[in-house]
Formats: sequence, C-alpha cells, structure tokens
Amino acid sequence: MIIKFNKEDITKILETLTAPGEGKSLVESNSVKNIVIFGNEVNIDIVIGNPTLQAKKKVEVEIIKAIHNLIGQKVVVKVNVKPKVQTVKTPVQKTTTNKKIDGIQNIIAIASGKGGVGKSTITSNIAITLSKMGFKVGILDADVYGPSMPIMFDVVHEKPLSVTVNGRSKMKPVENYGVKILSLGFFTQPNQAVIWRGAMASKALNQMIFDAAWGELDFLILDLPPGTGDIHLSLVQAIPITGAVIVSTPQNIALADAKKGVAMFQQPNINVPVLGIIENMSYFTPEELPNNRYYIFGKDGAKNLAEDIDTAFLGEIPLVQSIREASDIGHPVALQENTPLEAVFNTITKNMLNQLVKRNKNLPETDIVKITTMSGCAAK
Repeated sequence: MIIKFNKEDITKILETLTAPGEGKSLVESNSVKNIVIFGNEVNIDIVIGNPTLQAKKKVEVEIIKAIHNLIGQKVVVKVNVKPKVQTVKTPVQKTTTNKKIDGIQNIIAIASGKGGVGKSTITSNIAITLSKMGFKVGILDADVYGPSMPIMFDVVHEKPLSVTVNGRSKMKPVENYGVKILSLGFFTQPNQAVIWRGAMASKALNQMIFDAAWGELDFLILDLPPGTGDIHLSLVQAIPITGAVIVSTPQNIALADAKKGVAMFQQPNINVPVLGIIENMSYFTPEELPNNRYYIFGKDGAKNLAEDIDTAFLGEIPLVQSIREASDIGHPVALQENTPLEAVFNTITKNMLNQLVKRNKNLPETDIVKITTMSGCAAK
C-alpha cells in the first residue's frame, strides 16, 4: 500500500525541528540539502554545524520519529546527516578518479538522440544475447521518465528486496532470463508520472547504481533516455562508462539526432568511446514476399553515418511485428532459439564485443567527468 505524501509534507515537518546549536529550524538554517521520495521511502540529506556523532544521531532520530508520527509508521525514512564544512575555492583541475563499482567489469551505455527508435528494445535483446553467451549481465533502466524494462522483462509486479552487504543495506536487483534489472519503474505505479527536476533524477540514479547489490557482472548496460541532457551528464560524472552504442533509424531526422548523441560522447572533455551504431527498422519484408525488402524509412542511413564519423556499423534490425509483440508481453525476441531474429542480435552483439575488445586493448580506462560549466561543454 502506497502512502500518499510529498516533498512539501516532509519540508513542513522539518520546519518544526531544530538542528543542535543552530537556534533555527532545519529548513531556516539551510540544513536540508535534498529530499527524494520513492513510493513509501523518503531519503533526506542534512548538514549540521555540530560534527559529533551524538548530535548527528539526535537529528536522525528526531526526523524519523516526527515523520512516523505525522505521516505513518510504514514510511521508510533514511536520513544522511553530515557536518557543515568550510569550502575553499581552488583552481579547477582534471580529475583522474575512476569511481568504479566493485565487481562490474564493463559499463555500456545504449543511447539515441531521438525517442521512439527502439533503443530499449535493442538494450533488452542485447542483454539477453550476452547472457545466453555466458556473460553475467545487468541493466540499469536510466530512462527515469519513461522506464520500460519492467514490462520488457515481465517483472512489472516485482520489487527489489533489501539485502545486507558488508554491514550496509542495499537493493537486490530483480532478475529474469538471467539478467539483473533495476528501474525506477519498480518504485512507481504504472499510471504515476515522474515529475522531477534533473537533480532529483540524478539522485535516484546514483542510488540505483551505488546502493545496489549488483554482485559480479561482466556487463552493466545503461538504457539511457533519448537526447543529451541532465541524465547523461550525471552518469558520466558518476561512473566511468566503458563505451557507448548509438541506436538510430534510417531517416534523416533520426540520423541528425543520432549524430548529436555521438558528438556528446566524443567531446574531448567527456571522451567516452563510441563502440558503434545500430540501425533499427532498416527494412520491411512481408511474410508473403520473403525475398522482398522495402526500405520504408530510407536505406543505409545509419551505415553511411557510421562511415562519415569513422565509427563501426554494428548491424541492422528489420522492421518485424514479432519484435514489438515479444517486448510487449515481456519475452524479448532474442530468447527464441534458432530464428532469424536471434541470429540478427547474435551478429550485432558479437560486433559490439569485437569493438569492445579493440577499445579495451587500445584505449585507457574512461575517467569520470567533472562538470564545471553548463554552457554546452564539460570539463574533467
């Protein structure tokens, strides 16, 4: 049962509580830095002037008690209390820190400049193909405003469980078809719109990345939202992405947006290697005319783009009704043995792996990115 409350309700409660030694409420003293709500769970970041463990514990207990009294005992309250620190301005320097996730070998971002090109469908089928090859695979559904992985993997009614790892409580990803999955879709109702600013969405993603018990993975695949916005910048700031794969359809308008997606990753100050481009909905073959191909959206558009920007063309996927139907019922088409579509995704996945081997052999590990300006560029 979801208890209805919002950020304003939590803020009003925090206005009644005082930080030790401040003489003002937590809100008035600017001690409240962030409030993020997931269903019945609320995460609150607080900073206080008193650095003692006793003071921090007192604030945490008072917040939890007040929320339970005024909203309900079933609300899961997580309070992160940190001491206020004096900040000193220093020159911006390049960061060479790789904030790796223990146990994860490669992080692959599947991206598209434009929505509706089938990026999530391709992500799910590549993940399943990798799993069938014997790799340990996870998917982070980073499309926070339109999460689709719970539907595609037939786990809409599942919820991540809480497990203890090295004394810390973490989320255990939902698993199906040999693939581990975390998605904001697990924490919202199907008809519930996610109306968040970029900072809140980034906070939610960081929790699903770093507060999750992923275990040992050969691949963590990031299903990114379309475009080149806050979510993309937040992820390259948070984790070192091994490589990116761009999905497009053949028509010019999609290719123009795909080119922007490639350009974002190839910016000198972001510098995430692009492993290649996949063309979806390449052609249509009627069942009654198996030898005919109709190029509804144009021919070889993504292949030509790959040549123009000197990156690999990983393969093409035909416009086939069964791909859509399989995704809709939560049984991705790559699960079907000995079919032409299984062969298509095998080829694409093998091509991606070949590019990944070259990338890991010839290029250094990707750095996380330190964003210092939002005027169209980023700096490490």
